[in-house]
Amino acid sequence: MIIYTNTGNPFGLKLLICAKLAKREVEVKHVTLNDPSLDDWKHLPVLELDSGKRLFSTDLAVKYLLSDEDASSTVVQRDEWLEWSTKRLAPALTHNMAVGSRSDPNTKPILNTLVKMLEDCLSKSTFLTGDKLTSADVSVWSLIAPDGTLKGAVNIDNLLRWYRQISTLPEVQAALGVLPLKELSFASLQHSNRFGGLHHIVLNPEIADFEGELLADTAANIAETVQPEEIEAARVAFADVDNRAIRDEPRIVLPKAGQKNNLITSALPYVNNVPHLGNIVGCVLSADIFARYSRLCGYNTLYIGGTDEYGTATETKALAENMTPRQICDKYFDIHNSIYRWFGIGFDYFGRTTTTEQTRIVQELFGELYAKGYIETRAVEQLLCTKCDRYLADRFVEGTCPHPGCGYEDARGDQCDGCGKLVNAIELLRPRCKVCNSSPIMRESNQFFLDLPKIEPELRAWIDRSDPGWTHNARVITRSWLKEGLKSRCITRDLKWGIPVPVEGYEKKVFYVWFDAPIGYISITSRYCKEWKQWWQPDTANTGVKVDLYQFMAKDNVPFHSVMFPASLLAVNQGHTLVSHIMATEYLNYEDGKFSKSRGIGVFGNDAQDTGIPADVWRFYLGASRPEGQDSSFSWSDLQARNNNELLKNLGNFVNRALVFCEKFFDSTIPPMTLIEDDYTLLALANRELKGYVHQMEKARMRDGIRHMLQISRYGNQFMQNEEPWVKVKGTDEQKARAGTVIGLCCNFACLLATLIFPFMPATARNLYSQLNVRGGYINADKPLLRTVLPSGHRIGKPAVLFSKIEDSRLAELKQKYGGQQQSSASETAKPAASAKSAPNSLKEAQKAVDEQAAKVRKVKSSGADRSVWQPEVNILLELKKQLQALGLPRTSESAPQAPGEPQQQQPSAAPASPAATTADPQAVKTLEEDIAKQGEKVRQLKASKSDKSVWQPEVSILLSLKEKLASLTGVVAPAPSSGSGKKKGNKK
Repeated sequence: MIIYTNTGNPFGLKLLICAKLAKREVEVKHVTLNDPSLDDWKHLPVLELDSGKRLFSTDLAVKYLLSDEDASSTVVQRDEWLEWSTKRLAPALTHNMAVGSRSDPNTKPILNTLVKMLEDCLSKSTFLTGDKLTSADVSVWSLIAPDGTLKGAVNIDNLLRWYRQISTLPEVQAALGVLPLKELSFASLQHSNRFGGLHHIVLNPEIADFEGELLADTAANIAETVQPEEIEAARVAFADVDNRAIRDEPRIVLPKAGQKNNLITSALPYVNNVPHLGNIVGCVLSADIFARYSRLCGYNTLYIGGTDEYGTATETKALAENMTPRQICDKYFDIHNSIYRWFGIGFDYFGRTTTTEQTRIVQELFGELYAKGYIETRAVEQLLCTKCDRYLADRFVEGTCPHPGCGYEDARGDQCDGCGKLVNAIELLRPRCKVCNSSPIMRESNQFFLDLPKIEPELRAWIDRSDPGWTHNARVITRSWLKEGLKSRCITRDLKWGIPVPVEGYEKKVFYVWFDAPIGYISITSRYCKEWKQWWQPDTANTGVKVDLYQFMAKDNVPFHSVMFPASLLAVNQGHTLVSHIMATEYLNYEDGKFSKSRGIGVFGNDAQDTGIPADVWRFYLGASRPEGQDSSFSWSDLQARNNNELLKNLGNFVNRALVFCEKFFDSTIPPMTLIEDDYTLLALANRELKGYVHQMEKARMRDGIRHMLQISRYGNQFMQNEEPWVKVKGTDEQKARAGTVIGLCCNFACLLATLIFPFMPATARNLYSQLNVRGGYINADKPLLRTVLPSGHRIGKPAVLFSKIEDSRLAELKQKYGGQQQSSASETAKPAASAKSAPNSLKEAQKAVDEQAAKVRKVKSSGADRSVWQPEVNILLELKKQLQALGLPRTSESAPQAPGEPQQQQPSAAPASPAATTADPQAVKTLEEDIAKQGEKVRQLKASKSDKSVWQPEVSILLSLKEKLASLTGVVAPAPSSGSGKKKGNKK
């Protein structure tokens, strides 16, 4: 084998280290992209196999070199980190290095977020995917270094430890002897507390982004790996005209014997706040995507959701907003319901836990547990607030975490957000009442406990049978509970807002929310249909009905679904359906911080609506960013990039080109298709991705599902680009026929893509179905092969653009509008009046303070908060406006007053002087000018060839972008490129 690479290329180093680790003999050839032996290769490195085949994708090459890597669940994590390193880390580092001092100010926060993700991951394990070195570690290690672009990063001890450990491996040292890194000093690592970026030559950003994005040079290589049996399967399948009718869902969905029956739930959110993006993707959206996929496969599917309305979280919110718990529940149930509807969440039934059905089923289940001896009575010490004259429920107590090594000062009485461990309120150090902030006293109270140790043997046996269907984090969390040994858990509380305990002498107590909330899945189903027991107590032995229960949640909810709820159902022994698939996500963070309900940090459901970005784009982005193997972060820049590149340029561009071409040249009718061998190879490649899509979606790995779907779109784009039907349609009859075949195939690809995007973007898929003039689609999960859905002669509808570009200017507005909430600290939130007391000393500062406070007021009001909550913020805003008035009104015209020390304004006729004009780097300007000249020549050649507008327009966009960069650098606005029409405007004759 041969690795072709240029000096200092981190991707080449990655391949060589992997080859060394796999003990494979490879030859390294140092070349440049201008080397004539490379033919038309556009990027390096390339791995040439002994057979002569060449692998251009380094991720694909790594998987080939390390084909014997552990095939356990760590492979999924390894693949995610491989994708993360090539699609997120490398572009972020490369773009930052490429533009130097002119870098986007948002690049630094992105890099900080990526480094923080690495540090957080490595704080939990030796390597990225556990205790074993994998290709993921090599891939990430090859991109980072002790000095470079991330100077100033601190608190990265685990990252440095990991880096040093890999640096000293013999295989790594051997690889560095062949491909040395530029300016790398391992000695500097020994005492460094800083962290850098790329230590290699600066790569062209397009080269850094090529993994999974640019297939122009990889498709031919991948096509060579297609086997004859794959081609034959593609040939047979596509010859089958698929005219089966779309299955109509019955009004009431019930499980059936001999069929796949999927019961799907999403964790019931508390109705004490507006759900944020992390809540949405972790629970309801993930479950909805899977439910829609399940229905596409023809499975009997029931998706149940609702709101969790009892418990102290509701009481806390009621106190804060001066409302009753019932009023709070009604208010936030409507808010949740409306937000989920806007996001297109397709519950079969969306209910709530404050119902008579919930009370009846909870009390009946408790009665069974009590009668069978699984309930204990214990006198427990509870905290009593003498000032409030009430026992304090867990969430009404805060204090310092008692767990060794933590010491988090704002731990709750049920769980510590610092270390994530469960806490008993009486164990808190220095406890305080959340309502009045006074110190509570200890008193005894009799409570009921669920005897988990008595159920433990049966529970363990069930977990051993069931957890292979759970996500990795769900298994780890559950096993850690079992490892420590289960303890009896209290299931009652001295509260008023909850389900009453039906035992004499305990009427003033209610059930603890962790006990009754999961039972809400059953009670909500009972409101959906009177045959609810067919789903929850199917009597499989007699009916033959088997139900698979999929439960979606964030990882902090795992113990309640893997231990508590199943233990109760196993104990009553009434044949209840138990969870077969726990689908737990990690956490979605917000930019550089975390979402916080209490502090209002992050993008919430109503914020998403206000942006004007369609719900389907949000669904796609959240699905693509879903925190499956590790925490992920929401980023405005990432949202824009995915929309503009993956949706607009890739998927939307391909579909629109195919349909418009069909309309324009074939009278909106699918032309006759005569496939050649290369076409069947293309179909075989698409079938690979379709199988991959099904395989990943069956396991609810939605990020990988999207990756396979987009790959099909890329194949279609590349196929159309290579075949150039816009040229062939103007040629001979044979060429016209070939153009028809190409367009017929592409339209069928578009129909397949409409089905594959349906779980993620249902409104977009319906739009595309309408354009294709078909009712819908379905997926044959047993035999996922592309069949002819649009046969020759089928008439399509009217093509239309599916996606819109998110402009830089709009992105800047959104960042400014929603990014400011992150800046206020907990202390500032607690004492809002402080900001009004310290008057700003300049007009700029005053205007900034007004804008920030106005944004805060809008956010608080939009959350539906009571007037008592937002009125103090309005008062602060009014005070700040007075201070602004005293300093002078902000400048809105030429005559507006200016702040002291500010330069005089230019007259309208004078060109504004750009600060960049006096500080621009001459070399950077020269480089940009050269890039503009090259891109301009490329545009001229494309237009001269009479190419279709869809071909040259993207290149024009690149040219305009380059000119904008030059203008911002020099202050001189460059002229727009010619339209290429050859006519002068205004000279009509």
